[in-house]
Amino acid sequence: MFEFQQYLGFLLFLTVLTMGFWLMFFLVGFVSYWVGGATWEAYKEKKAKREE
Repeated sequence: MFEFQQYLGFLLFLTVLTMGFWLMFFLVGFVSYWVGGATWEAYKEKKAKREE
């Protein structure tokens, strides 16, 4: 059936795949939060400049 090294290789593959998935998930959330905040701040600055 499976030898021990094949089993370790499969576990290593699953670990790397899972770490990559969660890193991508975190980065997508963080970058969208960052871009949304920057856009909101730019909108507030333009609105304040218009009101002057």
